Parts: sequence; structure tokens; C-alpha cells
Amino acid sequence: MKGNFSKYIIIGAGLSGLTSAYKLFNKGETSFTVLESRDRIGGRIVTRDRIDYGATWFQTHHEEVIALLNELGVEKYHQYNKGKSILVYSTMAPEHYFENDPDTPSAYRIKGNSQALIHALAKTVSDKIKTETKVLSIHETENGMQVATDNGVFFGEKVIVTIPPKIATRISFSPELPVEVGAVMDKTHTWMSNAIKVGLTFKEPFWRNNDFSGMIIGQVGAVTELYDHNDAENEHYALMGFVNEGLRDTSAENRKQRILGYLSQYLGTEILDYLSYEEKDWSQDWHTSCENIKSIYMSPSYGNPVFNRNYMNGKLRFSGAETSPVHGGYMDGAIYSGIQTVEKL
Repeated sequence: MKGNFSKYIIIGAGLSGLTSAYKLFNKGETSFTVLESRDRIGGRIVTRDRIDYGATWFQTHHEEVIALLNELGVEKYHQYNKGKSILVYSTMAPEHYFENDPDTPSAYRIKGNSQALIHALAKTVSDKIKTETKVLSIHETENGMQVATDNGVFFGEKVIVTIPPKIATRISFSPELPVEVGAVMDKTHTWMSNAIKVGLTFKEPFWRNNDFSGMIIGQVGAVTELYDHNDAENEHYALMGFVNEGLRDTSAENRKQRILGYLSQYLGTEILDYLSYEEKDWSQDWHTSCENIKSIYMSPSYGNPVFNRNYMNGKLRFSGAETSPVHGGYMDGAIYSGIQTVEKL
């Protein structure tokens, strides 16, 4: 038993779990283990070919992200928004062109992509992370907590559950959690679980050369949002956006043709000269989604008060973007809850 014992067991190596691990380590606490079901760290932060298919942007009021990036020495930069942006609001009317106010700062992105934050957090605690380890049950014993996984049994004094509440309902808790807690967990929408993202890379940023910002906001059509996704050095040229979920049920080839056809209509046929094209449908990611996903177009309410309490005699606490009463669903909320959990547990 001693071999698999640590004071704290953190379930999930996403932004919230890694923030908690990083903060514990900085307080001089080294007895903790992070269990992650995926074969990688980062959770809903995932970067491929320098394109962010998960969490991407944050704003000036997201103080926790900014403070953490500063602490870690990771730089930020503004989302490119110069030139003409396009609004497509009807199939019956022509598109509307608009320019962003140059005096209004655009959203921030992370230099080196969002994964740079994950790698910086994990740097000091990587030897304490176990990937490909799915938690099956959490059991309170006389001496502490027993966490059974498909990769062995782990023992600890306290457990922090940082995976989305709806996904955490797959874990068997004994003794069982209060009924109202289970009900809230089941009803809490998982951020990103219904999103489809698309990313394309190019030899040249042709849209910038043609005085376009790369931004398309489409209330109708194959792509609902598109943005310039060049890197901070402006050496890697890309566009990234969200696909209309109505295209989920069509074939991959048909969806791709409709996306490219739609984008070429507004940005020009140069869109067809892409170097790479990739999609990420989060509804197909079992670590994030489930069978009965809901499409939510308004920001869902996060930070239910049930997540601000300890359970199992003070040995269990929930954390994560969906549990945060501050900026829930955002990177800022994940970081805030990761820090608060360490303080309160």
C-alpha cells in the first residue's frame, strides 16, 4: 500500500488539476499524485501543428490567467484583428463587412499556444503524473481514501476531482455523495463537449495580404466563427474556427467540402491552397463528452454552490472550470478553482 500512497490524489491533468499540483509543489508539498485518463496532459487544452483545438483565448479581466502566465514567465499576445471582418447573418442578404476598433484591445492568446501554459505548469511535477489511468471508484476508508483505477489502486489522505462534473458521474463514490450533488453533477454542461473545431495551415497569410482580419462570424453556413491563428512570431500561418454542429452527421468528406466552399466564398479560393486541414469534434472525445450532449448557445451557468463544499468528512473536493464561481467555463475559472481548492482542502 505504501508504494501507491500520497497525501493528495488529484484526478485529472487538465488546467485545474495541474494548477493545484503546481501550487502544492510551490508550498513545499511533494506528496501528491495526478491521475489522468488520457495518454497526454492538458485536458481540454490541446495543440496540434501549432493550432489550438481547445481553450484558446482570454481577456484583460481574466486576472488569474494573466497572473499565472506572469508567474511562469509565459508570454501573451493579442489576437490579430486588423482589416475587414465579415458577418454572415442571412442566406437572403449579402455579407456585412466591418472593421474592429483599433483602440479596443482584442482577446489574448498564449505565445507558443495554450499548450505552453500546460507544459510550464507540469515542468516541476511531471514525475507525479500518471497518464492512461482511468479512475473507477473513490472509497472513503477509516484511514483515508482509496482510489481504484484500471491501472492499480492508489491511497491518499485527500482527493481532488478536477474532471468535468458530468464525466465524474462515471466514478463510483462510496459512501455515495448526497443526492442533490449527483443531480447537479449530471446537469452541469461540460464546456467544449459539443464543439467541432477546424484548423487550416497555409504557406502565406493570404487573408492579411488581402486586408482581411480572418474573422468570419456566421449565423448561417458551415462555419459559425473563424479567426486568424498565426503564431506570435508571425512565421506560422493558420486559420481556426468553429464548425456548424449541424454538419456533425454528414460524412467527413462532405463536411470538409462544405467548409472549404463556404470559406472560399468569403475569403477567396486561396483557401483551397491549404497545407494541412484538421478537425476536432469534442463530442467524439469520451474523456470530455458523453452520449447525450446538448448544444448550448448561451453561456451555461457554472459554479454551483454544491461544488464549494468538502465531502467524505473533508477528504474530497471538486475543482475545475465548471465548478468555479468566478469565470466558470473559462481557463480563468479552471485556474481560480485550482488555487482555491488547495487553499480550502
